[in-house]
Amino acid sequence: MHRSILSVPGHIAKMHAKAAASNADVVMLDLEDSVPLAEKENARLTVINSVNSLDWGGKLLSIRINQPGNRFAYRDIIEIIPKCAERLSSVVIPKVSTPADIHFVERLLESLEDEHGITNRLSLEPSIEDPLGLENVSEIAGASKRNISLVFGIADFSSAIGAKFYSISGHGENEDFYPGHRWHYVLSRMVVAAKARDLMVIDAPYGNFKDPARLKRSAELAAALGVDGKWAIHPDQIEIIKEVFSPSQEEIERAKRVIDAHEKAQKEGKGAVELDGRMIDSATIRLARTTLGKVSEKDADTS
Repeated sequence: MHRSILSVPGHIAKMHAKAAASNADVVMLDLEDSVPLAEKENARLTVINSVNSLDWGGKLLSIRINQPGNRFAYRDIIEIIPKCAERLSSVVIPKVSTPADIHFVERLLESLEDEHGITNRLSLEPSIEDPLGLENVSEIAGASKRNISLVFGIADFSSAIGAKFYSISGHGENEDFYPGHRWHYVLSRMVVAAKARDLMVIDAPYGNFKDPARLKRSAELAAALGVDGKWAIHPDQIEIIKEVFSPSQEEIERAKRVIDAHEKAQKEGKGAVELDGRMIDSATIRLARTTLGKVSEKDADTS
């Protein structure tokens, strides 16, 4: 499951140990924005050591490489993947503007898999962080069979479109000035492109980790649009995010009642299904089954 993705700077080993002990669904070891230029090489070595030495407790592990095309990205891949591929789940690709960025990473992975006999086929998670990336989002989503998600990079996207600088971190705080959800169109566009190809969508982190109420609201808005999960920048954010992106008990009970009503109607040979004075169609039944499917995944994840 990808409800909560804990982002951790690649060069700070003590944070890796805390992340390994956390309750996140996924830990993403970052080599990009959170790592100073002088620490890039050290970050790779630290990530390799942490991936191979820590007990991650069944969590999914991913790395975020540097932006394709700069001098760090290809070294992130060729130095880390041969040593860690069997324990990693995915590679997050930042600032993806065109399918060429996906192809660059995919070709490198294919070469390394062939050269080193790597059997674990890593997934790709492109991050949409500028207007060109959003314009090309459908082509990006379909650029590789390795793609499993699209990730929203809110701070860089805000900068790229020239949005006003309303918060210290640039990650979703102080949005009350806008009458609605400021990123509704962006996330909805990503959701359509992703779900048409059976991919997940992951929301950007919420920057103020000391404001749980607004974190929850940010996650709820994203979940309402069909987003599947959200990055966290602090372990304290994990449980709130997981709660929002998991079916509530009310949703579970509603879904069970819909399925029960449907099955009863089938046994009685009725074509139409009615529940509480409302007609239930096939789309509602699919939604109920999807909800219960998430519960099954959650149970499997915690067993």
